[in-house]
Amino acid sequence: MARKKHTVEQIISKLREAEVALSKGQTVLQVCRTLGVTEQTYYRWRQEYGGLKVDQAKLLKDLERENTRLKRAVADLTLDKLILKEAAEGNFS
Repeated sequence: MARKKHTVEQIISKLREAEVALSKGQTVLQVCRTLGVTEQTYYRWRQEYGGLKVDQAKLLKDLERENTRLKRAVADLTLDKLILKEAAEGNFS
């Protein structure tokens, strides 16, 4: 089965649909079949996006992207620092 990439808006919409269906007495398995996702995916989405609004989820994703970019920059700068330190000490093999 091919994997689908859902947008944040789609995930939040499906979680709201699931909440409505669950409140009407359907089981999680039935809801997942209706949404076209596995139970594992449903629980992962609920853990990550449960209770968030669309704008909050977008902000979360933007912050995660920025955090990744900054971590990469710190790693690059640390590597440069170590190379310069080694060159300054003259520890060439």
